[in-house]
Amino acid sequence: LSDFLLSVGWGFFLSKSFNAKMVFLSSVKQHVVRKFLGLTSGHNIPVYLIDPLILGLVEKDIEQIRSSPGGPSPECKYFCAPRDFTTFALLDKTWKHEVGLFRTAEKMGFQWLKIINKDPRLDGMDDLSGMEIPLHYIFKLASHAIHLVVFYERSGNFLWHGPLRLRQHMDRKFVPFRKLHFGRYPGAYEKPELLLVSIDDLKVQIPKNPSRFLEEMSHSRFLECRYREARAFFQLYPDDASPDAVEFRKKAKSLLHLAALTLNNLGVKFWLSSGTCLGWYRQCNVIPHSKDVDLGIFIRDYKADIIPAFQNAGLPLKHKFGKVEDSLELSFQGESDVKLDIFFFYEEDDHIWNGGTQAKSGKKFKYLFPKFTLCWTEFVELKVHVPCETLQYVEANYGPEWKVPVKTWDWKSSPFNVQDNGVWPIDEWDNVIQIY
Repeated sequence: LSDFLLSVGWGFFLSKSFNAKMVFLSSVKQHVVRKFLGLTSGHNIPVYLIDPLILGLVEKDIEQIRSSPGGPSPECKYFCAPRDFTTFALLDKTWKHEVGLFRTAEKMGFQWLKIINKDPRLDGMDDLSGMEIPLHYIFKLASHAIHLVVFYERSGNFLWHGPLRLRQHMDRKFVPFRKLHFGRYPGAYEKPELLLVSIDDLKVQIPKNPSRFLEEMSHSRFLECRYREARAFFQLYPDDASPDAVEFRKKAKSLLHLAALTLNNLGVKFWLSSGTCLGWYRQCNVIPHSKDVDLGIFIRDYKADIIPAFQNAGLPLKHKFGKVEDSLELSFQGESDVKLDIFFFYEEDDHIWNGGTQAKSGKKFKYLFPKFTLCWTEFVELKVHVPCETLQYVEANYGPEWKVPVKTWDWKSSPFNVQDNGVWPIDEWDNVIQIY
């Protein structure tokens, strides 16, 4: 009996000790966040919370939090949630004086780490030097760390953060870097509207719509244009700077901006496809002899509003081939002879395809691609999607010689991935072959 009582007592002691330790660690998290917010407030640095774990909890109680008067909280519910770090964001243009911040941080007991890299906004066809800019800061105190992600405004009117890449001399055990939610790759976001709230007795700014931010975060990966490779391409194949080429690129850019505005207003996700994707990947520009703008849309995202929306935007329907169930493609007439082609993509178990139709014969064609996901990029001052697996996508369409310009192109035979796909039944022609 005495052994039993001893074991029960020892278990009770361990349980109490464990609970006390957890309470202590939770209070450490809140204490570190409080000190960090005091540090940034004292230096007039307008940070906002982007930690996905905390925003996920906040999102469930958002209505209550919005209406809360900000009085004392009975418990630490959000900032005491189990995690190794808390993530905040900073807009670069709102703050420039980091030296004073670091001095104060050290006096408060923080250790800090600054991660810098090249500024891609300065890259271009004429200059690849790119001055270095701060991308991430880590502030560590006791057993908790603050990850401060620096966001920069891009010319496409969106926010961008860079990757977190450690230099050789940096301490890789400073924090559990692999667990950080931001920095594995660059990311692109819309500018969030912020809301000042009181969470666990702390005043903090958060995205006004946490669920939208969290959704953005899950699809935020960003790819830079490959300026170095584009320069090498133009050394082999000098760019066409003729008046006709300059005029076409101007019209293509305008058409792409209008198409993006129209589809974004409809909530339809799209990406650069075919020759437009090749132009971005190979030469960071519109291919001047392409004569059109090509976009891809998954058929699951099709909306009947697409055609009237483009017509209302001043782009008449040029042709409609196929049907929603099979090989749908739309073509709209832009300014002069520049047209917008929209190809709808169909997913199978091991590949993705889009269709083509020859109007005079009713012949059907199929273009096969390996499965791909979508990333953001910046193209002609626009935030747009491209296939993340761009090389595989381009090679599927244009073959291993995709780096060599081809000015004579037959859509029925030139693509590397084209296959015959039968013929439309004559009794369906009025529905699947519509030319305007």
